[in-house]
Amino acid sequence: MEAGSAWALAGGAAERAGVTLEPLESFGDVVDACSVIGAVWGEDAAQVHYIRAIQHAGNVFYGSRAGGRMVGFVLGLLGSSEGLHEHSHMLAVLPEWRSKGVGYALKLAQRAASLDLGLEQVRWTFDPLVARNARFNLCRLGAVAVRWLPDFYGSMDDDINRGERSDRFEARWSLRSERVERLLAGAPPRMNAGRPLVEAEEAGGLTTPVRTRFDPKPGCTVVVPADHVALRRQDPALARFWRDACAEAFEACFANGLVASWITSGNAYVFTEPPA
Repeated sequence: MEAGSAWALAGGAAERAGVTLEPLESFGDVVDACSVIGAVWGEDAAQVHYIRAIQHAGNVFYGSRAGGRMVGFVLGLLGSSEGLHEHSHMLAVLPEWRSKGVGYALKLAQRAASLDLGLEQVRWTFDPLVARNARFNLCRLGAVAVRWLPDFYGSMDDDINRGERSDRFEARWSLRSERVERLLAGAPPRMNAGRPLVEAEEAGGLTTPVRTRFDPKPGCTVVVPADHVALRRQDPALARFWRDACAEAFEACFANGLVASWITSGNAYVFTEPPA
């Protein structure tokens, strides 16, 4: 796909979401982006000077506006580990604008801008127990989770992650791959789920993880909670139990050369051989 077509995809997604897309180039844009950060992660998470420096260095930084108000942004920086790529550091959308397609439009803008720079891959990290993010990353965008990063950020103090172990998957989004182009065109791949390494069991009104003895093989699955963020508030001990059970399975899958390439409607990761 040529960069012009990539921008057309981004523009169409923005129009459907009811927003405009624009590069964020001024100090005022940074201030606006930090207001979005405050609404999402808490006021203490906004770092104006740090974001201003990334902006000034010429990195990909795009925002979405509605009626002149910034409602979301995406920010990345150039990475060089294992080849040049765009590392997507932040994607944030105001709570009242979520589930409208704003985040999708922003990621498509990031894709188009990265292609303009001659980059073929965007990478980022995400909490594997947040199923909705996994579905967006793997099933909507076509990224693949290739690495397990336990407690990657250490202790975090923002409103979302405070008190939670910062386990992460590393996602890699190969911008011109057949998988990505098919998904962006609305044609999901066929995915055959095999034996579970972790499955969910209902008991006493609670959904708990059950670990099996199966070895990790292509097609194996690992179930995560439907809403781990809510579970952390309701039952922190059960949420930690889920995180520990899944961590053991994730580590085994990646150690056996598998990648997380899909998540089912039942919140089960499907691990496969890496894509060609």
